Amino acid sequence: MKTKNSVVRIVPLIMTVRGERVIIDNDLARIYGVSTARLNQQVKRNPRRFPADFMFSMTKEEYNRLMLQNATSKNNRRGGRRKLPLAFTEHGAIMAASVLNSPRAVQMSVFVVRAFVEMREAFILSETLREKLKELERRKLTGRLNVHEKAITHLLDEITRLMTPPRIIVPKKRPIGFGREG
Repeated sequence: MKTKNSVVRIVPLIMTVRGERVIIDNDLARIYGVSTARLNQQVKRNPRRFPADFMFSMTKEEYNRLMLQNATSKNNRRGGRRKLPLAFTEHGAIMAASVLNSPRAVQMSVFVVRAFVEMREAFILSETLREKLKELERRKLTGRLNVHEKAITHLLDEITRLMTPPRIIVPKKRPIGFGREG
């Protein structure tokens, strides 16, 4: 039970930035039980372990959007962030645990991996559902359009028929009286 609860608490910390699911440095540091400064220091000391697909520095725009999305205040007057945060992908979070080399970091890295896996499965499930809904909508819509198209065509034919005056065939009348035949 404890495993599931830890994963559940980590999942909300995973966000999407640049199309990647990431966890921000201060959240990762809190999970691993170290300060953000210590985490970032270890990352800087081991740059080869953190290629661009493991970790990247967020831009000011990305960070501002993230703050708006999470309803976080700037907090500049009370010692807010001086540098833009680092964003760690699943692999970067695991690598961070290995460079921190603390028992808590190693233990919590398992929960971080499980949280990323849970997010991936939920994403795949939602994509599959989205595709199935699109297909169902296409089939139903196409079916409805065919039915509507037939009904509209029938209505137009009937309206055209009603608007066209009937052809009246007037029989030839025989002239009245005596006439010349001939």
